[in-house]
Order: sequence, then structure tokens, then C-alpha cells
Amino acid sequence: MNFELSEEHRMWQRALRDFCEGEVKPYAAEVDETGKLHWDAIRKMVDIGLLGLNVPEAYGGIDMDALGIAIAMEELGRACGSTALSIAAHNGLGCAPIARWGTPEQKAAYLPRLTSGDFLGALALTEPSAGSDLAGGVQTSAVLEGDSWIIDGSKAWITNAGLAPVITVLLRTDKEAGTSGFSMMLVETSADGLTIHPPEKKMGLKGSPTQMLSFDEARVPQNAILGEQGRGFQQTMQILDSGRIGIGALSVGLAQAAFEEAVRYARQRRAFGKAIAEHQAIQWMIADAALEIDAARLLVYRAAWLKDQGKPFVKQAAMAKLMATEVAERVARNAIQIHGSYGYSREFPVERIYRDQRLMTIGEGTSEIQRLVIARRVLQEFD
Repeated sequence: MNFELSEEHRMWQRALRDFCEGEVKPYAAEVDETGKLHWDAIRKMVDIGLLGLNVPEAYGGIDMDALGIAIAMEELGRACGSTALSIAAHNGLGCAPIARWGTPEQKAAYLPRLTSGDFLGALALTEPSAGSDLAGGVQTSAVLEGDSWIIDGSKAWITNAGLAPVITVLLRTDKEAGTSGFSMMLVETSADGLTIHPPEKKMGLKGSPTQMLSFDEARVPQNAILGEQGRGFQQTMQILDSGRIGIGALSVGLAQAAFEEAVRYARQRRAFGKAIAEHQAIQWMIADAALEIDAARLLVYRAAWLKDQGKPFVKQAAMAKLMATEVAERVARNAIQIHGSYGYSREFPVERIYRDQRLMTIGEGTSEIQRLVIARRVLQEFD
């Protein structure tokens, strides 16, 4: 049992830290205020592989392992929540399905564009009435007419939709077949009948665009199916299982950022004749944060390691995501408490971090869903 990163992973981590410190973190407040990603930094990500983490080298990626991707998401989360979420969605939701199930023609058509630095990828699952209950709630459908699929319905809360050249969409292709009646399709954003609505106005992660999609007899070619017809629901579950590791890692990064700001402030701020870091009440919050961040990071790394080893990781990924996202909330909350009134001000990063982390217990499966996943796996193990 070895808890040390390999030299390759340490070098990767150092390179990412340097990049994020220089190109991402200095613009985090601006990204939040303007609601726009810092594209100069995103284009520079091409050179270090951050836009092709799941993509084979032949298509412009670096085909990074799960632990390396977790390290990348943590470093991005530590620097800027909005940027981290869009890059996580681009890699894990936008590129990964195409890299995993795409035909050679589909990969060649889309992956080089997605890794070019000009676009970000997207996946459309959620609908206005279908969040946690995808199997029962998804109503957006595709009907085959001649050599084309005709799509009708809507999707909601889709990250990067307006930045993508193509969106992978979960659709009902057979309304009578239950979970075997779903398919994934590649829908180009220029398709007639597809409307991408303006970005939602959100509490946090304002630089990462989240949009609604409307399909009004949108027409796509018959070969737009990604993978096998009727396997869309199973594909979705596999993507979400992996995505939970990424969101867990991103949450560790947010927690780490809030923690560092809190410790820095506590050592500078004085009250009752000494730095507030010397007061027991503050020290307890610092101790709890250090403990919980370390525990969450270890859970994330374990889930990533299991995936890399080809071992079952669904329960461990749910544990990591649940732990890390709830830790981020506690750490960010206490970081504001340590800052006092200043923590409530936009002049200090902890205010932004607190708003950004709030989505993490909702997206990629709520905390409640993670508990169900964990409990069901535990009960199966007892059988």
C-alpha cells in the first residue's frame, strides 16, 4: 500500500500548479464577475493536454489515466471553480463518450476540433422534469424517418452547450423498451431545429455557461447514433460513475483553496492582542478542514486508482464524490466564518468559492443519490 504519487504524477501535478497559478487563478474573480471564461488560458491548455485528457493521442489528446485526471481537476478547482467545471464537463462528458464509443469516422470528425482550444464539449442528459430520475423522466425522443432521426423535446442545465460544435444527447428511441429504449446521439449545434437558449443566471460558477436546449423536429443523420442503439442509458451510467471522481477531485480543489485563504487570513488578522490563528475556536476549524480535505482526497485517489486497475469502483466513486462535495461545503463555510464580515465581501475569494462549491452536491448525482448508490452496493455485498 503506497500513498505516494509516482514521479510522473508529481511532475504532472507541479506543471498543473504552475500553469493554474499563472494562467487561471489570477482571472478567477474576473470570470465570476463577467460570466465569461478566460479563453486565453483555455487555448494555452492545449499545450499541456488539459483539453484532451480522455482522448487518444491520434486525435489530439494525451489519454491520461484516471488518477492524473483527478489531479488535474483538483488543481483547476483550486484555481477557479467556473473554469474547472467547464473543463471537467468538456473532458468527462463531452470528449469521453466520443472517445469511448465513437466510430473512427465520428472520432476523426469531432475529437480534433474538441481538443483544438476553439471549442468545449457537452453532454445533454437532464431535462426540465428529469434530473435524478433519468430512466423515468427523460421524454426527449428521436424517431427514424428514412435516413434521418427527427428529435423533439428539451434539455436543461447543459454545461458548455453554447461552446460546443457537437453535443452528445440522451434520447428515447423506443418508448416501450424501458432502459433499453435509450440511445446517445451526436447532434451538431448547427442542426436545424435545435435552439440553444441564453445562459442561466446562477448563484455561482457564473463563468461556466449552463443552457437549455430545445429540439423542434431537429434532423440528424441515421449514423448519428453513438455506440449501440438502445445502450444509451447504460452508457450514461458509466459516464456518470467516472464523472463522480472528477467532481470529487474538483471539490477537493475548491476546499483546498478556501482552506488556504482561511489559514492565510487567520495568521494575519489580530483580535484580543494576538493573531486569530492562536485562538482555539479558529484552530479547531483549521484542524477539521485539514482532516476532512485529506480524507476526501484519499477517497478520490482510491476511486481513481481502482478505475485505473480495472477494478470495480462505482461504490468508491460515489463515496468520494459524496465526501468531497460535503467537505467542500463545510470548509468553505468555515473559511467565511474565519474571515468574519470580510468573508461576506466579494473582495475576498472565499465568498466566490462558497457560491461555486454549492453546485457540487447537486451535479453529477445529488448527495442523496450517492447515498442510495452506496447503500445498494453495500447491501449487494452482504448478499
